[in-house]
Amino acid sequence: MPNIAVLTNDLQYEFIDKMPGGRELLSRVAPQFNMFLGAIRALGHVVVHLQLINDPNDPQIQRRFRGKEIPAIKGTPNAELIKDFVHPSDLVMVKGRDSGFYETPLDDKLKELGVKTVLVTGIQTQICVQTTAADAFFRGYKVWVPEDCVFSLKEEDKKRSLEWMASYCAAIAPGAEIIKRLRQGDDLPSREELLG
Repeated sequence: MPNIAVLTNDLQYEFIDKMPGGRELLSRVAPQFNMFLGAIRALGHVVVHLQLINDPNDPQIQRRFRGKEIPAIKGTPNAELIKDFVHPSDLVMVKGRDSGFYETPLDDKLKELGVKTVLVTGIQTQICVQTTAADAFFRGYKVWVPEDCVFSLKEEDKKRSLEWMASYCAAIAPGAEIIKRLRQGDDLPSREELLG
């Protein structure tokens, strides 16, 4: 059973297209990010894509967007996961809020698989990545964030979020370092173990 699960957040056309230069960013980071995901799969661990789908009839979603166009609605082409990142062995889980754990079966599925450690990746470091990482920590998972596999509209938002997670709930490291550690053992230390 896998000890590790990569949780991707919002790797959807809708959100890439909203980022300034998003398509260029995608073409630049996709090869390295796919190498990371491929190495995780080759080591026998699992990749779970968390796909944000907003319900336009949800009062909280209506309040959040206040008359603006609601993104990522079920059935719209832009709400689909970016095909470049999805492998047939991956799991896909729909979420209706920023955190992948909020009112989803994610925790139950990870426990069923024997996962002890999550690697949280994806779009909007300071929103979906951060809330998913914090929720994983609250549930007792060891949390790592590969700093080169998370993205934000503004670099300062990403930096601030990584600093917050490093101070509270997650170990932060480059993806290559995480893969190197996993090739030496079947799990990763907790943030607290790293800090001594």
